[in-house]
Amino acid sequence: MVRKQTISAIRFGYGLGPRKTPEAPGALLANLQTVQDIAGKYPVLSTAEAVRAARDLRRKEKQAKRAGKSGADGGPIKAARRKLRLEAGRGLVHGMARILDARSTLGGRLVWFWADHFTAVPKNLVMRVAAPAYLDEAIRPHVTGRFADMLKAVVTHPFMLFYLDQVVSAGPNSAAGKRRGAGLNENLAREVMELHTLGVGAPYGQDDVRQLAELMTGLTLSRKTYAFEFNPRMAEPGAETVLGKVYGGGKSRLDDILQALEDLAAHPATARHIARKLAVHFVSDTPDAALVDALEAAYRRTDGDLNAVYSALLEHPLAWGELGAKSKQPFDFIASALVALGLSGGELVKLKPRELDAVLFKSLAAMGQPFMQARGPDGWPEEAEAWITPQGLAARIDWATRVAARIGNRVGDAGQFLDAALADAAGERLRWAVRQVDSASDGVALVFASAEFNRR
Repeated sequence: MVRKQTISAIRFGYGLGPRKTPEAPGALLANLQTVQDIAGKYPVLSTAEAVRAARDLRRKEKQAKRAGKSGADGGPIKAARRKLRLEAGRGLVHGMARILDARSTLGGRLVWFWADHFTAVPKNLVMRVAAPAYLDEAIRPHVTGRFADMLKAVVTHPFMLFYLDQVVSAGPNSAAGKRRGAGLNENLAREVMELHTLGVGAPYGQDDVRQLAELMTGLTLSRKTYAFEFNPRMAEPGAETVLGKVYGGGKSRLDDILQALEDLAAHPATARHIARKLAVHFVSDTPDAALVDALEAAYRRTDGDLNAVYSALLEHPLAWGELGAKSKQPFDFIASALVALGLSGGELVKLKPRELDAVLFKSLAAMGQPFMQARGPDGWPEEAEAWITPQGLAARIDWATRVAARIGNRVGDAGQFLDAALADAAGERLRWAVRQVDSASDGVALVFASAEFNRR
């Protein structure tokens, strides 16, 4: 029987390691309140700062063009491009460093869970640099709050508005729509209902999507700063009816949109959708209905208080069943491997760009999960079949072999590493195999390639 502390670390965190003291199940929720603390240690650019940095590069490129120089010429342009590349990658590097140094292992998992739930993919240079800020501005502050507040923060964040083309959506009968001949874009409204709140198969129809899209017209960005703004000249005049409730009718207001989001967050279908997603992500690809029922009940009882939902998850006996029902996605695999090796966030951020490529960026892509590049707004798949594939496993084994050869000697002998990485979750066959290896680095590679390490 695997101890609860081991299950706690592997299922609700990023695993065991020499620098991570396993959290008792009862401490998970208390430590979750520290989720904001680690962000300041490894900061990223704000959206406003990212926009200024990108515009600085464009200004230098235009000046060089007017002077008859190529974009590759000149130290200032090269320096500005290098800075943007570094800042665009900081979301992954600093995000991983936060995991390695954070007190709350559950907090890190939840930040990335919600980032996937509200998937947004950068579409241009400005958005690539601003991508890390999206997580820190719209997701992280609300991880322990109300779901409705996170939903509103996401829907009004420049990153999401740009990703789902809300910035070009104008009411056909609005002042801007008539002047520009601009039309309605339903992308944001559809994804809010289908992915973010009610879920596929919930009781809504295409007319509800269109009405919500009309209500959302006016949500846009400042052309100068990329900051969120509500532009009533783009808003469709008149009232809209979504799921039988009428919104607006007078002067177009942001408050009407926010109220609609509140109502969507409070809908019973949303409670069920969120409950099931959490159960699937943390416990099993096919969770027991009783577990989902408990999370749904906590959501509905508390008006979407996420702490209450997490508490219901952690208190339910079905959440503490046998390990192995879930496969680790590539991000989880690399994070838990770095935790097992005892790497600190400070050591990670000091790696050279070529080393970071090998450890993080290129490796995630090779394993099938390039950073913030999900194929669509529905995010990354949860089911094991999507990740435990011949190509995916080959990439993991290659990563494990290379990393073990480079830093495997820091872990002591192979048996000690196995105990530090998996404790009593390691099976007897794996323990036997580790005892046969010739070096610590071979043992590290073997542990990382094992079924016990690749599942949770």
